[in-house]
Amino acid sequence: MRAFSPRLATLLPALLLCGPVAAAPDPTNWTAVLDEASGQNVYWYAWAGDQRTNDYIDWVAERVEEQFDIALTHVKIGDTAEAVSRVLAEKQADNDDDGSVDLVWINGENFATMKANDLLFGPFADALPHFALTYPEQNPEVVTDFTLPTEGYESPWGRAQITFYYDSHELRGDSQEIATPPQDIHSLREWAEANPGRFTYPRIPDFTGSTFLKQALIALTDEDKALYAPVEESDFTAVTAPLWDYLDALHPHLWRSGRQFPATGPEMRSLMSDGELSLAFTFYPSVPAAAVADYELPPSTRSYVLDEGTLGNVHFVAIPYNSPHKAGAMVVADFLLSPEAQAHKQDLGVWGDRTVLDVTRLDDESRALFTLDESNPAMLPAGALQKTLPEPHPSWMTALQDAWQARYVGN
Repeated sequence: MRAFSPRLATLLPALLLCGPVAAAPDPTNWTAVLDEASGQNVYWYAWAGDQRTNDYIDWVAERVEEQFDIALTHVKIGDTAEAVSRVLAEKQADNDDDGSVDLVWINGENFATMKANDLLFGPFADALPHFALTYPEQNPEVVTDFTLPTEGYESPWGRAQITFYYDSHELRGDSQEIATPPQDIHSLREWAEANPGRFTYPRIPDFTGSTFLKQALIALTDEDKALYAPVEESDFTAVTAPLWDYLDALHPHLWRSGRQFPATGPEMRSLMSDGELSLAFTFYPSVPAAAVADYELPPSTRSYVLDEGTLGNVHFVAIPYNSPHKAGAMVVADFLLSPEAQAHKQDLGVWGDRTVLDVTRLDDESRALFTLDESNPAMLPAGALQKTLPEPHPSWMTALQDAWQARYVGN
């Protein structure tokens, strides 16, 4: 996640050739990495739009200080583009040794931007001791980001997939039950028409809202193969025409008649909690169950995925090329992959973010850490996430965001 959608098109002038960078630790010499990391201050730029996420990062900071003598600071940002822009500005100013960003929660087009402009340190991920627990040879999604090979410049730390949820005992303010929620994009529009004001999606360029656009486009276009190549190789107008027709018809039936949108996924969840919506979605499959466990959503909440599958990806952390604390950043990235950290993150009482470890291949003691509370009524049924739709090429995200803004906002 969420690493989240950038607005960098106007921030990418031709970059100056970079000068020599500071000597970096050898990722393959882990003993030396640990020695160098001890006592370092690591600044992690990460999205701060959800309190559960923030609390989890606070816990990580406590653990890496206890275990490795690393002082981890969560630099709270609203959009990963803020961190990318900072590193870009530092490179243009020839600051190649003493950057302000040591670790960044990143994904998709942000990764593509940083990788293309030589803003990343690496490769390092393959050398992290816990990386082997992802078994990348069996799980290629941990080494692929929006169709692009990560090549060791990112380390995975969580999974995301669009998951719908609804209040099975509330429909338009009465006690009717949503016996059969909409199972595909077409029936979603029909449901919205029959239940005006009870569904919406986050305002673009929010990452969750942009992902909804991609989900709908994959289902609606006859040219879905074009989505997995750079957008400039396709006729964007022709490929996306069904999406705009769909949204034009959908918007009048959304919350506040589509004239206003929640800013984020968590804000959309608050609308569900307040009873303003009866149907919503999240990019974190366990969030509805976690919200029920935290009394934020009613126990009548149920989760499901569309019959056609839903869009999913792995989110990563990366280290900028000019981080002065690369060793500490690598140790933090490795800790995030430990069974301890991954299981704590997946705990519904903590965050509920799914693990990137291949749990089936862990030892018995580690595997036991990942036992889910199946008694929670809002949990997805076992196997529900098996049909994951891959993310389009990162260039499609920015193109869709720009087109949405031009069509529905006018800027």
